[in-house]
Amino acid sequence: MAQTFRIAAIALAAAATSFGVAAQDFPGSKNITVVVPFTAGGPTDRVARDLAEALRKPLGGATVVIENVAGAGSSIGAAKVARANPDGYTLLLNHIGMSTMPSLYRKLPFDVLNDFEFLGIVNDVPMTVIGRPTLEAKNFAELREYINKNKEKVNIGHSGLGSAGHLCGLMFQSAMATQMTTVPYKGAAPAITDLMGGTIDLMCDQTTNTSSQIEGKKVKAYGVTTLQPLKAPALKDIPTLDSSGLKGFNVTVWHGLYAPKGTPAAVLTKLNNALKQAVKDPEFVRKQEGLGAVVVADSRVEPAEHKKFVAKEIETWGKVIKAAGQFAD
Repeated sequence: MAQTFRIAAIALAAAATSFGVAAQDFPGSKNITVVVPFTAGGPTDRVARDLAEALRKPLGGATVVIENVAGAGSSIGAAKVARANPDGYTLLLNHIGMSTMPSLYRKLPFDVLNDFEFLGIVNDVPMTVIGRPTLEAKNFAELREYINKNKEKVNIGHSGLGSAGHLCGLMFQSAMATQMTTVPYKGAAPAITDLMGGTIDLMCDQTTNTSSQIEGKKVKAYGVTTLQPLKAPALKDIPTLDSSGLKGFNVTVWHGLYAPKGTPAAVLTKLNNALKQAVKDPEFVRKQEGLGAVVVADSRVEPAEHKKFVAKEIETWGKVIKAAGQFAD
């Protein structure tokens, strides 16, 4: 019996040593996959692709590939990562969907706070209220008058239940004390295409997805959702909704990086260190600022602060979603 225990102990020690060596060598020559739970070409996809490039150098030149797994307000892609092998080679980049899914979905197949390792917040992305180019309102005051006159005849599109655009739209309608007809799409790209074509009236979407359309005058811009004006060339002349009369209106979309629960501590440390270097990469910062995004430079890049922040956001958005009464099965 003693001999059996000694053999088992030796086997466990060997396995632990082997696992430690694997963690020490991470990532080696193996590709790292970052799952984006939205369609290719959307705002979160753009952030992910810029980040993937910025992560290459601090990860020793590793190849970081993007896999788009869209659907169900980001829950399908998130579930895939939650179930993935916890070895650090499958990660998730998601936005505020991580804080809204617990309230939106009654049968969520994972627990946001307990089934993921939190690696750090990447950026904060302001949003813009934009309209079709043929909309008669020239500024926010005229838009408000137009909405008050037409109410539910006005429609507002978004990229799916639980998307940033959906949530911002809910907040916007609440602040305007009105209810519009909502039009869901399977992604931001088809929604903004229909907006430019005049099929829908309004959208509230991330600057990462609207800056080029605003700059090209393909849509009308009525306001930004931050308390302070933005500095990006395409956005610097757009007033804040707060200054236009919606006092206190402040919605930003943050993006965070996650690994499956149980990923080895040594691997998590390497990934977090790589993220800290990536968000300071001048080219990454330049690209994000060009899209109107603000790269995180505060304590939320630390795993513990990231998790604490998401927990608080879950509470905040839970109240908004419950008040709106919009849920998914």
